[in-house]
Amino acid sequence: MHYQAINLNDKLSKFNDLWSPKVIGEMNDYQFKLIKITGDFEWHVHQDTDKVFFTLEGEMIIDFRDGQVKISKGEMFFLPKGVEMKPSAEKECHIMLVEPRSVVNTGGTESELTAANNTWI
Repeated sequence: MHYQAINLNDKLSKFNDLWSPKVIGEMNDYQFKLIKITGDFEWHVHQDTDKVFFTLEGEMIIDFRDGQVKISKGEMFFLPKGVEMKPSAEKECHIMLVEPRSVVNTGGTESELTAANNTWI
C-alpha cells in the first residue's frame, strides 16, 4: 500500500479554472473536491444531498432566498439538501467540497458537467 498525505496547496496550484471542481480523493461514496471561485454562480438546489463547504483561502458567501451565510478561511458550513442557494466570492476563494460521487456541478453544458464531475488532480 502507498501512504502519502495530500498537500492541498500543491493540488490547488495545478489548476486555474474557476467554478470547476477537481476531485482529490474518495471515501466510501463521497468525493473530496477542490474548487476556485470568484464572482457569482447561478441559483440552484441539490434536492437529494447535503453538502459541506470548507473555505481554505479567502471568503465565500452563500445567498439564500431568506438570508445568507459568510464562510471565511478556516470555517466550514453544512448545507442541507433541498435549500436553494447562490454561492459567490468578491475575490478568488479556494474551497474544499465534500459531496456524494453522483453530485454534478450545475453550471455549463451537460458535457462540461460530466467532465468537471470526473476531473481528478
